[in-house]
Amino acid sequence: MSHVLRLLAIAALGMLILPVRAAERYPERVVRIVNPYPAGGSVDLMARILAQKLSDDLGQQFIVENRTGGGGNTGSDSVAKAEPDGYTLLFTAPGPLTVNQTLYSKLSFDPAADFAPIALFATAPIVLMVYPGVPASNVQELIALARKEPGKLNFASAGNGTTNHLSGEMFKSMAGIDIVHVPYRGAGPAMNDLIGGHVQMFFDLMPVVLPQVTTGKVRALGTAGATRTSALPAVPTIAEQGVHGFDASSWYGLVAPAKTPEPVLAILREEVAKALKAPDMIAHIRELGSEPGVVLGKDFGAFLAQETKKWAEIIRASGAKAD
Repeated sequence: MSHVLRLLAIAALGMLILPVRAAERYPERVVRIVNPYPAGGSVDLMARILAQKLSDDLGQQFIVENRTGGGGNTGSDSVAKAEPDGYTLLFTAPGPLTVNQTLYSKLSFDPAADFAPIALFATAPIVLMVYPGVPASNVQELIALARKEPGKLNFASAGNGTTNHLSGEMFKSMAGIDIVHVPYRGAGPAMNDLIGGHVQMFFDLMPVVLPQVTTGKVRALGTAGATRTSALPAVPTIAEQGVHGFDASSWYGLVAPAKTPEPVLAILREEVAKALKAPDMIAHIRELGSEPGVVLGKDFGAFLAQETKKWAEIIRASGAKAD
């Protein structure tokens, strides 16, 4: 019997050692970073910046795979159910991790239980833009126009539950106006229709806003955060323009499936932290109008819990629901 117990103990020890040895060699093959939103949007831009940096630093290819649908739920669900080995990761905006459990009546995954937080990669201001043909040069003029023509102004979003959707709902509620939500399958198509004049308003993240604003394809009326952004210092906040207390911003985060071995998570946390301290990475993120993230691991988990509570309150107050 003692011989059998000894063999069992050796086998158990081997099972503990194998993940550690695997982590020491990680990554040994291509790593997929799933972006649950379409190509061309701000999430996609940031995901590809990170993927390139990790590929360069770790000597193994990190590729971005777009798996869209369901306000980010489709791609997120695929990662939640993926093998927890570090070779399938999720890079996303707030929706699937902090918003959708309140916005949708039911999810096929549990954002708090099914993912291991790795890092807050970057934070991004949100900007309220209008089609240049809209006769409003500031937020108060836009509110006056909406009140004059209730139900006539449409605001685009990258899909139900995205921060630009909820920012629009919060603006609608706090300004006391009747504007119509038009969801798209991603920020890219929404921006294209704003530029084309098919919708009149769009709250979107700074990385994809800047080139459109600077070239005059859209008009920035206000930034949605508590303070002005250095990327557009002349554009006042929405709160400054009379919608007191208005505060909305977004971020980009990296998570892995729950039960991913801690040694693998540690490598990913360390590499992302290292990347975010690299001068070229900092410059690149800031060129896109965002700021590098500084929250890792369990601290990122606590941040996600706080964000979930914040957006839940906004959703309930606005009455927003997924279609």
